[in-house]
Amino acid sequence: MDDEQKRQEAVDEQLINDAFQHLLDSYIASRHRKKVDIITKAFNFAKQAHKGVRRLSGEPYIMHPIAVAQIACEEVGLGSTSICAALLHDVVEDTDYTTEDIENIFGAKIAQIVDGLTKISGGIFGEQASAQAENFKKLLLTMSDDIRVILIKICDRLHNMRTLQSQPANKQYKIAGETLYIYAPLANRLGLYKVKSELENLSFSYEHPDEYKAIKAKLAKTEASRHELFDQFTAPIKESLDKMGIKYKIKERVKTPYSIWSKMQNKNIPFEEVFDILAVRIIFIPKNREEEVNECFNIYVAMSKIYKSHPDRLRDWLNHPKANGYQALHVTLMSKQGRWIEVQIRSDRMDEIAEQGLAAHWKYKEGDEDDEYTEDEAELNEWLRTIKEILDDPQPDAMDFLDAIKLNLFASEIFVFTPRGEIKTMPSGCTALDFAFSIHTFLGSHCIGAKVNHKLVPLSHKLQSGDQVEILSSKSQHVKPTWINFVSTAKAKGKIQAILRRKNREIQKIGEELLTQFLKKHDIAYNVNVADQLAAFHDSKKREDFFQSLADKTIILGNEDIDELNGKHKNKNGKSGWRRYVPFIGSGKPKEEDKQPDLFIVPEKFNRKKPIYITDENIGQFKFTNCCHPIPGDDVLGFIDNKNRIEIHKRACPVANKLKTSYGNRILDAKWDMHKKLYFGATVRMQGIDRMGILVDVSRVITSQMNVNIRRLTIEGDDGVFDGTIELRVHDREDVKEIINNLKKIEGVQTVTQIV
Repeated sequence: MDDEQKRQEAVDEQLINDAFQHLLDSYIASRHRKKVDIITKAFNFAKQAHKGVRRLSGEPYIMHPIAVAQIACEEVGLGSTSICAALLHDVVEDTDYTTEDIENIFGAKIAQIVDGLTKISGGIFGEQASAQAENFKKLLLTMSDDIRVILIKICDRLHNMRTLQSQPANKQYKIAGETLYIYAPLANRLGLYKVKSELENLSFSYEHPDEYKAIKAKLAKTEASRHELFDQFTAPIKESLDKMGIKYKIKERVKTPYSIWSKMQNKNIPFEEVFDILAVRIIFIPKNREEEVNECFNIYVAMSKIYKSHPDRLRDWLNHPKANGYQALHVTLMSKQGRWIEVQIRSDRMDEIAEQGLAAHWKYKEGDEDDEYTEDEAELNEWLRTIKEILDDPQPDAMDFLDAIKLNLFASEIFVFTPRGEIKTMPSGCTALDFAFSIHTFLGSHCIGAKVNHKLVPLSHKLQSGDQVEILSSKSQHVKPTWINFVSTAKAKGKIQAILRRKNREIQKIGEELLTQFLKKHDIAYNVNVADQLAAFHDSKKREDFFQSLADKTIILGNEDIDELNGKHKNKNGKSGWRRYVPFIGSGKPKEEDKQPDLFIVPEKFNRKKPIYITDENIGQFKFTNCCHPIPGDDVLGFIDNKNRIEIHKRACPVANKLKTSYGNRILDAKWDMHKKLYFGATVRMQGIDRMGILVDVSRVITSQMNVNIRRLTIEGDDGVFDGTIELRVHDREDVKEIINNLKKIEGVQTVTQIV
C-alpha cells in the first residue's frame, strides 16, 4: 500500500469516527434511555460490511447510514432501535449479510425494521412498473406493524436529497419527482413539518433551478422590509403578553421558496402578490398544563384588542387536532400597515409536536430488551387501518395504487358527525358517498342519498366541517360507474373500482368472445397482438377497454378492421396512420418538406444519463401530449413510453409527476436548443378596467412592438370591467414573458396571466 493510499485511509477513518461521535453526542443529549453499546455495535458491524465501498460523491459509503441515523436521532427524535436500524438499513441490500444474520446479532425488532427498509425484487405490479411503487408497497406493509420503518425511510430520502448533486440529471428528476409526489406529503402526514419543507425545497431546486434561485434572491432582497414589518407588528403584542406575565418566544416564520412558487402557480400571480410570505408564531410555556388550550385563547383575546381579526380565517386546531397530531390556534390579524398577517399560537409541547410529529408523541417504556413505543393516537391507528384496507385490495396498476395512497394519506381534514353525535375525521372535498363507504362497504354500495343537517342531499353532495350526516340506503341500489367521478377517498374509490372490475371482467369476456367469433369468420386466429392492434386502431388505450366497447356495442367490427390487420392502412413509410398532438404551428409558410418526420425510437443501448436536445430540426421526432403543452424555455423532461418513443412533458406537469414516481427509470433529461424558427401556441388572459380604445392598445403592443401574430382575441366587458383571452403565436417562453410585461403597462390592465 503506497503512502497516498494510507493517507486517504487515515482521512476517511477520521471522517467516519467524527461523524459517529457526533451521532453519539446527539443521542446522549436526547431524552431516550442510553443504549450506547448496541448503537456502537451496529456502527462497527455496518462499517465492516460496507468497507471499501464509496458513494457516487466519492465519500466512504458508511457516511450515508451514519447521516440517516443522525437525522433519525436529531431531527425526528427517534431512539436506539431506530438508530441501529438506520445504521444497518443498507447492509442486507448491498452486502452478503441476510435479514437472519441481523436478527441473530441484533434481535427481531431491528431485523424487522431493516427488512422493511430493504428494497424488494420481483414484481407485484408487473415489469412495467418501477421498483419505487414496489418499495413503497413493502414499506406500507411493514409500517402497518411498525411505523418507524416509514420514518427511517423518510430520513434516508432526506439524506439522498441533500446529496443529490452527484447524480446525473435524469436520476435527479426521478428522485425529486418521487420526493414531491410521495415522501414530502408522507412526512407532512406524519407531522414532520421541517423535514417536509426541506424535501419540497430540495426537489424544487433540482426541478426548477432558475425559478428557485429567483425566489431566493427576491426573499433576500425583501428581508429587511419583512424584519421591519415583524418588529412593528409584534411590539404591542409583546407589551400585552409581558403585562399578562406569560413566558413566551415570538418567531418570524417565512414561507419556503417551494410554497411561494406553488402559490404563484396555483393563483397565477407574481412574487410581489404573495402576501402571506410572513407569519408570526407565538410559543408559550403554560402556567398549568391542564389549561394550555384556554391560555391559547386568552392570548388571542389579548391580541384582538390590539388588531382587528379576520372573521373567516380563525383555525382552531386545539380542540380538534389534525390527524398528524398538530395542535395550534391560527388567527389572521390586520396590521397597522394594512397587511393581513397570520399568527400561530401554540404551547411549547404543541411546538415540539409540530416540529417532530409522531415521534414527539411516543411514550417509550423501560423494557428489558427494547425501547418499545405505544401509539395511543386514535387517528394514527385509523390511518394504518386505511392503509391495510388499500393493501388488501391492491390496484392492478402501479399508478392507481400510488394515487389511492395519495388520495387518502395526504388530504387536509374536516370533521363530520354521525346521527348519534360521534365525530369522524374525513378528507376535505369528500362527499356523502365517501362518508357511506367510510362506515361500511355494504352501506356505500347500496347508498341512495343522505340527510345532511336533516336536509335530503344527493350522493355527490360535498361535506363541510361540522355537518351531521345520515346515510340512506336501499337493497335495490347497486354501484354505478359514474360514482367514481365524485368520490375522493381511497377507500371509496378502491371499493367501487373492485366491484366494477368484477362486473367489467364478465362484460369483457363477452367482448373477447365477440372478437374471437368475428376473426374466425375471416380465417384469422385470435391472439393478444391482434387484439392490441385493433384496440389501437379504435383509439382504445387498453385491450380491456376495447373488449368492453365491443360488448357495449359502442364499437362494431367491420371490413375496416380486416383492412387494418391486413396492413392496408399503412403509409408509404410502412407506418400505421395515427394521429398525434403537434405543439408547434410551423415556420410561417407551409412547405412540402415541412411534413412530420417519423418519431424517434429509442434503441436498446441508448445512454439514458445524457440529455436529449430538442432542436428546430428534430422536434417532430418527439411526442408532445395534451396534458401540459410545453414550449421552448419551459423546464422539461423526456419519458420513454411503452413503444420506446419519447414524450416531452413540463417537469411540473401532474402526469410527469406520476411518471417520475411510477416509471422513474424511463425518465430522460431534456433540453431545448431552439433558434426562434418555429411558432408555438400560447394563451394569455387579461383583466382590468374597461375604456375606449383598450383593444387597439392591446393589438398594437402585441403586433407592432413584439411582431407576434394574434390567432384569436376574445374580450368581454361588463359594468366597466373587462375579461379577455388572447391566443398567440410565439417562439418561446421569453416571448410570453415579454408580452405579459408589456400588456401590464397598458392603462387600465390590472392582471395578465398565462393559461396553460
